[in-house]
Amino acid sequence: MASYPTIDSELLRTFVAIADQGGYTRAAEQVNRTQSAVSMQMKRLEEDVVQRSLFQRNGRQMLLTAEGELLLGYARRILRLQGEALNSLRAPHMVGLVRIGTPDDYVTRFLPGVLARFAQAFPLVQVEMHCEPSFQLLQRQDLDLTIVTREPGKEIGQLLRQEEVVWAQAENAMLHERPTLPLAMFNADCFCRNWACNALDTMSRDYRVAYSSPSLSAIFAVVGAGLAVTAQLRSLIPTEMRIIGKEEGLPDMPMASIVLLRNPRSQSPVTECLAEHIADGFRQH
Repeated sequence: MASYPTIDSELLRTFVAIADQGGYTRAAEQVNRTQSAVSMQMKRLEEDVVQRSLFQRNGRQMLLTAEGELLLGYARRILRLQGEALNSLRAPHMVGLVRIGTPDDYVTRFLPGVLARFAQAFPLVQVEMHCEPSFQLLQRQDLDLTIVTREPGKEIGQLLRQEEVVWAQAENAMLHERPTLPLAMFNADCFCRNWACNALDTMSRDYRVAYSSPSLSAIFAVVGAGLAVTAQLRSLIPTEMRIIGKEEGLPDMPMASIVLLRNPRSQSPVTECLAEHIADGFRQH
């Protein structure tokens, strides 16, 4: 029988964390190890196991080499298969209720695939979803897992992804040419709305918040009708809308961070498995 070399799954898990987080510090937090331990793991993986350089440093950021990019695809598949194998064996014992809090921004874009895969692996687990703005979700203590949007530098919990905030309007609209820019935004406590208004104030651009709602679908309905411009995460903009920016006289917007919070008082194998599915789902997009 042929003998094949193997790679410790913990090394792969740390490798994927570094690739996703862009450095050792955040990766160490994610895998619950010290930064020096993470560094030693990568030294072992590069020098003793694959015998290739997997990262190259660019300032404080760790970038994948061509060999690293190749291994990353295999690593994700290996870890996912391991998880599926264990989940299948444990499935009869995985029952209960998990309460998730999320802004409705992410429900249609990210969660359908996540919940479908989770339901297939754990059909007896009940998932209860609570859709509210991030600032309201951060005040709740009764949720097991919470997905919220945070400003750069104010991330807490597990970083799922970072995205640019962009301006958008209906495909054939020319609202940016109006003397006063009509906006459709979330309600006043949304930091994205504050970013948009502050950016326009800084460049002395006249505007008014013509429409506001806690519902992203309501905002997009208004924008799609050609009534207003909005500023949202790039991945949320529908294909029938047009992203606009500097060429239309609008200011650049910063990056936003999407994070996952775990309630330490309600942790269980069920909630942790769903947390892993959520993290995988956001990374895949």
